[in-house]
Amino acid sequence: MGGLTRPTLHTERLRLEPITDGHTDDLVALCADPEVMRFITGRALTRDEVVEEWMPRWTREWPRGLGYWAAFAGSGFVGRLALRPEGADAAELGWRLAKRAWGNGYATEGAAALLELARRRGLVRVWAETMAANVASRRVMEKLGMTYERTYVGEWDQPLPGWEQGEVVYAVDATTWRAGRSG
Repeated sequence: MGGLTRPTLHTERLRLEPITDGHTDDLVALCADPEVMRFITGRALTRDEVVEEWMPRWTREWPRGLGYWAAFAGSGFVGRLALRPEGADAAELGWRLAKRAWGNGYATEGAAALLELARRRGLVRVWAETMAANVASRRVMEKLGMTYERTYVGEWDQPLPGWEQGEVVYAVDATTWRAGRSG
């Protein structure tokens, strides 16, 4: 299964395209918003940081046809979603949405499509993590049917506000997939 490519995925309202260099301007704009990056880096990223540090990861071919997708509602870019492999049969799920797209259910809808892809690709566990203070992302995880596993306090070079509350991990396994569930 290592040779599978990332498919373009469609939901009721979203189109998820495998990230290419053609998405650079949208991704730079996304990461330039300090509110979007508040729980990730604590600050806006520069164009050079996105292009040099993040784009190589987002555009590479990952095993099992997993990786990173640019999300569009109609013709408008709404964010980036990820299903990054961790080991032979697990993956980390993630999302980063433009502020104008918040509150519309796009994170849940896009992440549910990636959970379904994980199921089809034979993964047995998908997990996601965020800062405990990130209530909105925790709610998405719960809507996806993921369950809380643990909280830990990581080491930060430059701690973000709320770091002392820790990082939370939520997960779902193959016996309890609830892809497509929203609430």
